[in-house]
Amino acid sequence: MRQVDINNEPVELFKILKFEGLVANGGQAKLVISDGQVAVNGKIETRKRRKIVAGDIIVFGEEELLVRLCP
Repeated sequence: MRQVDINNEPVELFKILKFEGLVANGGQAKLVISDGQVAVNGKIETRKRRKIVAGDIIVFGEEELLVRLCP
């Protein structure tokens, strides 16, 4: 499981996919989310702007990300 450090929360789901390089751009991130290809905490998430906080686990394809808050 890969760890993702954020400086403040919440962060929108599509931004995490984009900034972590899992997709080419924000538009593609929104597309894969609305297409049902992303899960948050074990449930398919189709809301592009879902607020992600520390402790959330995001799964996209073979990637599993644990979100952590860094001071």
